[in-house]
Amino acid sequence: MTQTTAKDHAGEQDVDLTSSALDHRLAAQGSATNGTANGHVNGHTNGTNGHASKLPELDASKIKVQLADPTAREVPDEATANFGDETICTDHMITCKWRLATGWEAPELKPYGPLSLMPVASVLHYATECFEGLKAFRGFDGKLRIFRPNLNAERMLMSTLRIALPGFDPKELEKLITILVARDGPKWLPRSRPGSFLYIRPAVIGTQAQLGVQAPKEALLFITLSFMPRMDSPPGGMKLHTSPEDMVRAWVGGFGYAKLGANYGPSLLATAEARARGFGQILWLYGPEGYCTEAGASNFFVLWRAKESEGGKLQLITAPLDDRLILDGVNRRSVVELVRERLAGEVEVVERRYTIDDVLEADREGRLVESFASGTAVCIPGFAPNLVVITETMLTILPVLHLPRVFDPPPRQGREDPHG
Repeated sequence: MTQTTAKDHAGEQDVDLTSSALDHRLAAQGSATNGTANGHVNGHTNGTNGHASKLPELDASKIKVQLADPTAREVPDEATANFGDETICTDHMITCKWRLATGWEAPELKPYGPLSLMPVASVLHYATECFEGLKAFRGFDGKLRIFRPNLNAERMLMSTLRIALPGFDPKELEKLITILVARDGPKWLPRSRPGSFLYIRPAVIGTQAQLGVQAPKEALLFITLSFMPRMDSPPGGMKLHTSPEDMVRAWVGGFGYAKLGANYGPSLLATAEARARGFGQILWLYGPEGYCTEAGASNFFVLWRAKESEGGKLQLITAPLDDRLILDGVNRRSVVELVRERLAGEVEVVERRYTIDDVLEADREGRLVESFASGTAVCIPGFAPNLVVITETMLTILPVLHLPRVFDPPPRQGREDPHG
């Protein structure tokens, strides 16, 4: 285990304690993964010593297998699976325990079932929890595919370190995800259902059974596969309500860039109120300037034409990542990469801060083309022909074109996707 000491920061006068600590831990974890440090880092600081340990790392090759009865559960059709109030998971899950004193234990693939936690477990009181979301698809060519799992694994490492949970080699998490999909995918994504998918949910929680505000000395990694409703845009697109002035979902210096459960719970009340008023989601604005950030829990894009004085070029605008305000979405990254690769010369991708007033101005000047969001659950939904912007003194209706989502198009033959 590596501890952050005064010696590590010799000569530094860095007031950005959290971002500095995260950067140091990510660098240390990378060194351990690449074999340049003495053993496993775990990304964990508890003040016990200042030396890199030789504790066991997360290792997918050591997985222990306990298989479920393959005939005990039938695979429901999609409509039935998503009808009730409980998420339907597949036959198996993967779990792996970590302790500060002993490192990572051998992962276990075992029948899906309850977890055991003490009432004073860290996660239940101090929100020491993070997760990921990605999908496994049954292609129209019959193959099983996972969409860019390496990016989710790398992001999950960053999230765990952000809240003082143990580090790991992202490649090992990716291997564990693949093992679970390989085990349950053939049954739960049958070839007879091309275009179907399962939602993959890895999570890490602090499990130490001790009250007190501290980095947990015990943690649990678990991975499940489940059904998830298809979150297509409603007829006519999704209606957005701009964020209320008494609620900020994410802020600079916070943790909106990490995928933590703590990002979601506090926004549920405002979201429920918006839906009661007839809106699908909230367009979250930030600061007195009203910077556009995210739509619900998804990355938000606007397509407009730049002003004639700026060249009049078609631009795809989205919020930046360099201020660590919003999540580095995998679908966001894919959209940006694909537009730059395949629409170069037609559409310019611009990652910068922009305000709701900028959007209103583009509409008034006839430059606004359309808007959409990207996220794992929704993929890419378009918004309604009317995007309703409510400010303190006015209500403006923007004519935003609906961008229909093409769900699971047939694979293009003879072409490899360079993005995985």
